Amino acid sequence: MVFLDVDEYERWMKSAIKTLESARRDIKQGDYNWACFKAHQAGEKALKALLWGVGLPRTGHALTHLLNYIIRELNLEVSSDIKSACLLLDKYYVPTRYPNAWVEGVPEDYYSESEAEDAVVKAKRIIEWVEETWRELLRRGES
Repeated sequence: MVFLDVDEYERWMKSAIKTLESARRDIKQGDYNWACFKAHQAGEKALKALLWGVGLPRTGHALTHLLNYIIRELNLEVSSDIKSACLLLDKYYVPTRYPNAWVEGVPEDYYSESEAEDAVVKAKRIIEWVEETWRELLRRGES
């Protein structure tokens, strides 16, 4: 039986949702690089919410690695859309923030509204998957 830490899950998930809301505001302001970065952060916090909730906290920022750890440790099947979302958002962790990730210009020069909107959609999907997975764990009565 796995002990589920509802309070810790909710704390991380609240932050994931607020981060996603902030990314949406960034899109409205034209801060597309920051929206992409925050979409990554929202996905990361959601995956970590699940990990903290099941008592397996993990460090690191690569969504793909966090997801693979979840798959392995919880013995879960995960759809290709979640895997693809993690893979895409992982690409927004560093170059969205640092000028030296680019040969010329600044990160703000390299991201479009459509990329930012897509990143937010992907992060939202990760959050939804985590919520679905968490509800299933609760339903099983593993608390």
